[in-house]
Amino acid sequence: MGVNDQSKRQEKTSYTLEPAERFPLTDECKHYIGKKQVPWDIQKYFSQRYSIFSWYDEGVYMTDDAWFGVTPEPVANQIAGEMCSVDASKDTLVDVFAGAGGNTIAFALSQRWKHIIAIERDASTLACAQHNAELYECDPETITWLHADSFEYLALLHNQPDQLHPQLRIDMDKTVLFASPPWGGPGYRTDAVFNLSDMQPYNLDKLHTAYARMDHVLYLPRTSDIRQIAKLAPGEAKVDVVQYCMEGASKAMVAYIPGRGST
Repeated sequence: MGVNDQSKRQEKTSYTLEPAERFPLTDECKHYIGKKQVPWDIQKYFSQRYSIFSWYDEGVYMTDDAWFGVTPEPVANQIAGEMCSVDASKDTLVDVFAGAGGNTIAFALSQRWKHIIAIERDASTLACAQHNAELYECDPETITWLHADSFEYLALLHNQPDQLHPQLRIDMDKTVLFASPPWGGPGYRTDAVFNLSDMQPYNLDKLHTAYARMDHVLYLPRTSDIRQIAKLAPGEAKVDVVQYCMEGASKAMVAYIPGRGST
């Protein structure tokens, strides 16, 4: 093979973003057994571990940071079940903040989606998600894991799809995005109504700007300002907003938002 042929072959097989291989568990990936092992700031989450992952004792792994953002399993399953009623022409789902895999697992087990792309930018957290999905016996052919920043992925999808590996190229008209972003910012725990412009590091405007082309689902603090969410509806469309509760207490507000290209 000549030099020119080699360079052409490299060009064809080199992409800005490619599917992640199976990541090994790191020292940051932990399966705590007893409360004495658990850092003080996540002990309350550890006490709720069976609500977060019912198979926790089977060997679920999480990073310490992942405890703060994982969706409780009953809520994840309820969301996945309700999303089964989405227009049947939409067969691809992108979980843009996959975390330790809670939502991705629920979506995969629902068997509703032909293809799921699960994106996580932290390598150790992604390793936990891959491990947990295997533990829950998700079909590995359904999920494509991506170690990347989801905003970079979406920017390439919109503007330079040829820079994405073929497994990461999707038909946006047949795709739904699911986003469970970090909720950091002043007031989300204490304000009676939380201003989503204060959410950190990604506020509502940044999220919606990145997602507006496609149908998208936002998993938000339970006290989120519903007036801000209502303004996201394109044209005459409406936004469905649901409070998801466990044991009589709301855990999150979820907004189902039509994309600009949807009816």
